[in-house]
Amino acid sequence: MIGNFEILERLLMAAVLGSVVGFERERLNWAAGLRTHMLVSVGACLMMLVSAYGFADVLGEKNVALDPSRVAAQVVSGIGFLGAGSILLRGEVVRGLTTAASLWSVAGVGLAVGGGMYTAAIGATVIILAILAGLKPLERRFISVRQQRNVQLLVERGSVSLDTVHHTLGSGSVRVKQFIVQQSEDDPELDDVQIALSRVSESEFLAICARLEKMDGVRVCRHDDGTQ
Repeated sequence: MIGNFEILERLLMAAVLGSVVGFERERLNWAAGLRTHMLVSVGACLMMLVSAYGFADVLGEKNVALDPSRVAAQVVSGIGFLGAGSILLRGEVVRGLTTAASLWSVAGVGLAVGGGMYTAAIGATVIILAILAGLKPLERRFISVRQQRNVQLLVERGSVSLDTVHHTLGSGSVRVKQFIVQQSEDDPELDDVQIALSRVSESEFLAICARLEKMDGVRVCRHDDGTQ
């Protein structure tokens, strides 16, 4: 049986490691942020401590056998309800999967701290943080950019706005990353509309362009490849 000081030390370490991951999520304004990750980590640590040491007084009884790993297994599966709560479906786009995965991972960090595996807990926290914060710029630079497509519309003055685009595209409007309207340099009676779409396949892009072309007031629709 470990002492009370070490119990508090493990709970505090779980809170600190959970806060490191939670701060990264909080920085991006996700619902599951700093406090949520800290609570998950501390709660998992406490459950592991109870599982490993909470029944020490009955181990001497006849026919009593305890398996500390059973509680750990239940924590890993039970934390799924928090992960599910952080996942949102916005139109055709699923958001929050990364936050759900970080909550699940932080629960593992708490279990490791509760079991006294400090090196594993600290190492996992560093790796998790590197994945969440370190790979984001690379993902934006090499993956998201390739999935971004642009549409240029030449429309009658004041006929197209962000609201009309949302209404026309419906659930597809969540793909709109950037929307810019400015007066056409060639004709003051026309507007030049620039629309950037993110994470769209070629078929989705063509379908969105077809809808935009049918909007009232649209004179010309140019795609990424320059086709009209």
